[in-house]
Amino acid sequence: MAIASLNQLRPLRLFLTGLRRRWLEWRMGISIDPSASISLSSRFIGGQPGGISVGADTLVAFKTLLDARDLATGTVRPIRIGQRCFIGGGSMIMPGVTLADEVIVAAGAVVFHDVPARSIVAGNPARVVRSDIKVGRFGRLDGANENTRRMYKL
Repeated sequence: MAIASLNQLRPLRLFLTGLRRRWLEWRMGISIDPSASISLSSRFIGGQPGGISVGADTLVAFKTLLDARDLATGTVRPIRIGQRCFIGGGSMIMPGVTLADEVIVAAGAVVFHDVPARSIVAGNPARVVRSDIKVGRFGRLDGANENTRRMYKL
């Protein structure tokens, strides 16, 4: 019953996140693909138009920070996030970082360097813990759907 009642709020959530995406694009010049999902508690600090771009089918989880301003040099170094990525809760993406396609950033990770495609990074500083993974939409691993069906007996 709880899942059914929470799903009633889904249209409101989609409206609010879409409104926030449009505001970030208009006010801060941040490029977010319409199919990307961003949390309402995530923070984007672009510094200039085009400072941050988020690719298609990417999920940015709660309390994440994407900061394109390099305070040491006073410059803006753009952040690029590829397609079908997942950025875990509480993680930080630092200035000048490029996440290639199909990357998973673990919760609480601090990413200082570019991340190659199809890999998982974790830690502070973030290091590649797994490579050559296969993910779907929003950085969801292949076996996740089967595990969900088994767990909830769907």
